[in-house]
Amino acid sequence: MRCGRAMRPSEPVFVDANVPMYAAGADHPYRAPCTRVMAQVLRGELRAATSVEVHQEILHRYLSLGVGEKARTVSQDFEALVPEILPVTMADFIRARSFSFTYPSVSARDLVHVAVMLNHGLTAVVSADRHFDQIAEITRLDPMIF
Repeated sequence: MRCGRAMRPSEPVFVDANVPMYAAGADHPYRAPCTRVMAQVLRGELRAATSVEVHQEILHRYLSLGVGEKARTVSQDFEALVPEILPVTMADFIRARSFSFTYPSVSARDLVHVAVMLNHGLTAVVSADRHFDQIAEITRLDPMIF
């Protein structure tokens, strides 16, 4: 798999949960790069989509940390910025389950993200998660170099 460097696809890119979370988070090496990605979306320089599962992931992570207000705020702000929110269907789950044979070390949640992407014709994901690099069917765009 490859990690894209300066790709600017005409199709929307799928934005993973870690991008808005790093942008909204404490000081971290990914905070500024993820903030830049979100600014590109805001300015209309980058077409973006995400899924309802990404919003669930944001909510789950912050609620598990006991910061419910941040959970709601980050999800609501992300929804306003990226209103193209793809559903998760049984067809997506079936495809993710199939990918679990080929990519057994990738989490179920991320396999669902990949299935949703591909089932909607998307092939690029903006994410700090390097395990997406294992998946031959997509390109990960690392916020550090994107």
